[in-house]
Amino acid sequence: MKYSSEFRDPAVAKKLIEQIGEAVAGFDGQMTLMEVCGTHTMAIYQHGIRALLPKSIRLISGPGCPVCVTPVSYVDHAVALARRPGTLITTFGDMVRVPGSSSSLQREKARGADVRIVYSPLDAVALAEKTPEKQIVFLGVGFETTTPTVAGAILEARRRGLSNFFALCANKTIPGPMAALAGDPELKVDGYICPAHVSAIIGAEAYRPLAEQLKVPCVVTGFEPLDMLQGVLMLARQIVAGEARVETQYSRIVKPGGNPKARAILEEVFEPCDTAWRGIGVIPQSGLKIRESYAAFDAERQLPVAVEEPREAKGCMCGEILKGKVTPTECPLFRQACTPENPIGACMVSSEGTCAAEYKYGT
Repeated sequence: MKYSSEFRDPAVAKKLIEQIGEAVAGFDGQMTLMEVCGTHTMAIYQHGIRALLPKSIRLISGPGCPVCVTPVSYVDHAVALARRPGTLITTFGDMVRVPGSSSSLQREKARGADVRIVYSPLDAVALAEKTPEKQIVFLGVGFETTTPTVAGAILEARRRGLSNFFALCANKTIPGPMAALAGDPELKVDGYICPAHVSAIIGAEAYRPLAEQLKVPCVVTGFEPLDMLQGVLMLARQIVAGEARVETQYSRIVKPGGNPKARAILEEVFEPCDTAWRGIGVIPQSGLKIRESYAAFDAERQLPVAVEEPREAKGCMCGEILKGKVTPTECPLFRQACTPENPIGACMVSSEGTCAAEYKYGT
């Protein structure tokens, strides 16, 4: 198939739905499939995938939105830097509106802080070159998909000889939380719809420990409706057969070894570290920190600031939603105190957040 319309062909979708029904016809019980990609979450809501599946298949959303899983303490740190004289904060759009303990970057900007939205980390590098009188900080938030671009920006800043470009990093890797949630008895994840963008970088082989050691089937799946349905079918067939292996539905993009060039640049600048995930806690070696050899570009080490004690918003259930234990509609703030215009939690802010998806497309 070459065009998007072919990936949304109703006749093919109907056939796949029939095949899914046939695959689980003799299955006793309910199987729980978790998607761990915010774009998958949006696609499931947008195309009404849940309503098309047999009742024996339950789809739940996991920690696949990088903005959503970034802890409040990081937002507080960014706010503290924004208040620092002579500092200019650069970030992608969603982070500006995420509430911290007592403020947000949007509020700080309204109070006079220099906070600017950029479309690439290299935009921040260019800004540093044009604005030598300011300390330019880029907020490095993201998974393996975007982290190589942060690494590239640091390498470019070094090449240009810049001493006023820094990154405040909360970059994370996806397999760690997948393994952590696979062992949660309350969730009982039977299969993972593996992220497509991340997998294009790290490769499908990265999920082999989940399948072989934790016995959780994994299928790397694309974003179109037919991709999603075929991915569910592949998972359902594995689960019914009692198998657990890694398969790639999205083979037109994702290769077993991923993108060697992107992985090399990531490895050059970053090293694994323990890191906190909102709602999940600290997961060993699931974060990426700037290596000592590039410490001159690390905002945390070069621009010390006092950061307030982090506090989660009262009543917000983002943490439980990110673990797939509750749905957005089970949060008492959803559609009431928490809306896209007045977000209380990160899941309502981000364009990949589960609450934002439910608000926009849910019933």
